[in-house]
Amino acid sequence: MADQKSVKDLPACPVETTLTLIGDKWKVLILRDLLTGTKRFGELKKSVGNVSQKVLTAQLRAMEDSGLVSRKVYAEVPPRVEYSLTELGQSLKPILDAMWSWGEKYKASLK
Repeated sequence: MADQKSVKDLPACPVETTLTLIGDKWKVLILRDLLTGTKRFGELKKSVGNVSQKVLTAQLRAMEDSGLVSRKVYAEVPPRVEYSLTELGQSLKPILDAMWSWGEKYKASLK
C-alpha cells in the first residue's frame, strides 16, 4: 500500500472516486469472487472468466495498491499466493449487492 493515493489525488466527486477504484469490469468481478473468501490466482482466473493473466495481475496489483485486496505469499515450492479482500474491500459488499439486485430486476423486465 505504499503507492496508495492521497485524498488530493482523487476526484472531488465521490461517485467518480468509487469508479476510479472499481470502475473496471475485471475489478468488479474480482471483488464479486473474493467476497466469498480467499482465492488463489488460478482460482480467480477461472472464476473471473476470459481475462488474460497479464490483465488479472495488473488489476490485482492496482486493487492491492488502493487497499481493497491483500496478497499473501507463502514460502513454498512452487510458490503459493492467495488474495483476499481487506476490510475496506469488504465494505464494497452493499454496492455489489445493489448491482446484483438491479441486474436481476433488469433481466426480469426483459421477459
